Amino acid sequence: MQYVSTRGSAPRLGFEDVTLAGLASDGGLYVPDQWPSFTTAEIAAMRGLSYVDTAVAVMRPFVAGALDDQELKALCEAAYGRFAHAAVVPLKQLDHRQWLLELFHGPTLAFKDVALQLLGLLFERFLAKRDTHLTVIGATSGDTGSAAIDALAGRAKVDIFMLHPKGRVSEVQRRQMTTVLAPNVHNIAIEGSFDDAQALVKAMFADAGFANRFNLSAVNSINWARLMAQVVYYFYAGVQLGAPDRPVAFSVPTGNFGDVFAGYVAARMGLPVAKLVVATNVNDILHRALSTGDYSVGTVTPTSAPSMDIQVSSNFERLLFDLHGRDGAALNATMNGFESSRRLDIPAAMRSEAAGLFSSARIDADRMQMAMRWAHDRAGETIDPHSAIGLAAAQDAELDASIPVVTLATAHPAKFGDAVERATGVRPTLPARIGELFERQERYVVLPAEIGAIEQFVADQSVTAA
Repeated sequence: MQYVSTRGSAPRLGFEDVTLAGLASDGGLYVPDQWPSFTTAEIAAMRGLSYVDTAVAVMRPFVAGALDDQELKALCEAAYGRFAHAAVVPLKQLDHRQWLLELFHGPTLAFKDVALQLLGLLFERFLAKRDTHLTVIGATSGDTGSAAIDALAGRAKVDIFMLHPKGRVSEVQRRQMTTVLAPNVHNIAIEGSFDDAQALVKAMFADAGFANRFNLSAVNSINWARLMAQVVYYFYAGVQLGAPDRPVAFSVPTGNFGDVFAGYVAARMGLPVAKLVVATNVNDILHRALSTGDYSVGTVTPTSAPSMDIQVSSNFERLLFDLHGRDGAALNATMNGFESSRRLDIPAAMRSEAAGLFSSARIDADRMQMAMRWAHDRAGETIDPHSAIGLAAAQDAELDASIPVVTLATAHPAKFGDAVERATGVRPTLPARIGELFERQERYVVLPAEIGAIEQFVADQSVTAA
């Protein structure tokens, strides 16, 4: 399997090099040079498989040339052996057609663990063969940071620098990052928004001298290996609900478009996905883009679902690449225009093509709370604000009544205890495996959202330069 950049000019790479690179050298995102596909018989054969065996079957085409089945299975067993539920990502029924796919049984209680536990092992395996040190740079709106830090803390040949917007993540999210005191972990609270943090990360990659000196890599969903691992749970849930003989819809709470793009990949691979519902909060750039073509950057509004408080959705570029007919030069011109004007008008023909698979919804705070109360009172399930946004969008979606709808439950409700208690009257408790989180020492620095300050901190703290 070879990978190409969405912007057309970066070199083609194999899976190992793509994993270690993260962002393409031309500023684009790596995608497979062609989408692999499964026959209906191959999808049907996934029924009854464990999550690990499903992961091997789904990811096999993407890692071809880098890992064989035995190696991939060993990595998956190590990654998912840390999950608290035997099913890894259990599927729960809410009513006759609504389902929850619980993705939060990993060590940091968020869906990001599904990919990042594997990504940490991939980094370690690939770096063991090289005489090099990797500097991982990431931005987080809450959950990516803790999941990436847990996956990489203490690992050889890796430093991780994680940027989060000061005061705009929940206390649990912050402490899960800042109480990890491993010497290779560096937390930075920036005085700005998540979009500012994400822009700083991209600026560091774009600074060729800096990126080469410190051998930068990424753990955000701009890294293809992370997104690849998320494709698996669409197949795992889909076959449980009747695929390939029955279509299934998915409602995905998303800000950065990575989780829902994984569903797009599953559909391209042959999974009968009836619809991907893109569920946004009031920071609704994705809903506006898909419904009216207005992909323009506004001001981030802080909400009770902070992981979705995003205005620039990095992974949307991967969808735009396909909508541009995989013409990297054309997309490069489009993205350069967007980056200068902060606005992109999506033509009607492209919106129409996307509408064959995608729909979208904007869920405000009142509707989110209604969904949390419904899940608690009518289905006996306590869900977090992000999952509630997905559930509200699923309930409101105009779909054939025979199609089951799976909402991706992206975080444990105890990570957002205040919001859950306001909606349901019940305060969820953290699982015992989290331990004494609120009694641990924190360590982080506060820096301005300025590239010079961030690069200087990275230079001062890095163990070595490439």
